[in-house]
Amino acid sequence: MKRIWHHYLEWEDYQHGMWRDAGKSERPDLLKKAIEFTGDHKLYGSYMLKVIIEWPYSCEHNLTSKSTNRRAWVGHAAACLALSIPEDITREAWWMLTQEQRDLADAQADNAISLWENKQNN
Repeated sequence: MKRIWHHYLEWEDYQHGMWRDAGKSERPDLLKKAIEFTGDHKLYGSYMLKVIIEWPYSCEHNLTSKSTNRRAWVGHAAACLALSIPEDITREAWWMLTQEQRDLADAQADNAISLWENKQNN
């Protein structure tokens, strides 16, 4: 797959605040929401599927790079799309899940990435 680049101002994840710095006062509530959201692999996975449809520029930029953690990106993007949770909070929530929850979430991410790649190849 050929690597595709887009300027960050075109990234839907940037436009939705995935890279924003959440204020101290909102972090505890966002972390709680992120733990609940990422721990529900079916809901989490449904938003990963929305990301691959609704965020074409961000997906091209991030999913054509095999050297990045594409699973993490699609998961962070899903939390941002669903609940406006910045990626650093989703990353923190990830380590509060059980290994089983992380495995189930990874399977959802693999599915979304595979679907996106198949769409690109057709």
